[in-house]
This record gives sequence, structure tokens and C-alpha cells, in this order.
Amino acid sequence: MNHLVILGIFGLGFGELLIILFLVLLFFGGKKIPQIMRGIGQGINEFKKARNGENHDSKEANNTKNSHQE
Repeated sequence: MNHLVILGIFGLGFGELLIILFLVLLFFGGKKIPQIMRGIGQGINEFKKARNGENHDSKEANNTKNSHQE
């Protein structure tokens, strides 16, 4: 997906993004940003694993129900 389309959805332009990035850098400092991004990435990975695990578990539960009904 084009990044300009995503920015348009939120109504953010290039100037607004620069201001936000500057404020984040000012607020957290340069050394904290990699740690924050790493934490966000790990959170996303955990979410994906949990989502895939739930789908896998529910499929197994459905297969178990179907085998017991037969």
C-alpha cells in the first residue's frame, strides 16, 4: 500500500510527521527510541503469535468435536 494513502487516511502531511518525529525525539531522547521500537516490534510479534495460536487451537478443537460426533 502506498505510504501517501496511509498518511491521507489520518490527515497527516509531511510537515506534521516531521513535527511529530521531532517531538518524539525531544521527549524520549535518541538512545531510548531504539528500545521503544524494539518493544513495539516484540509486542506486534507476540500479538501475531497469539492470534495464530488461537486460530490453530480453534481448528484443533473443531476437528476434535467433529471426530467425537462421528
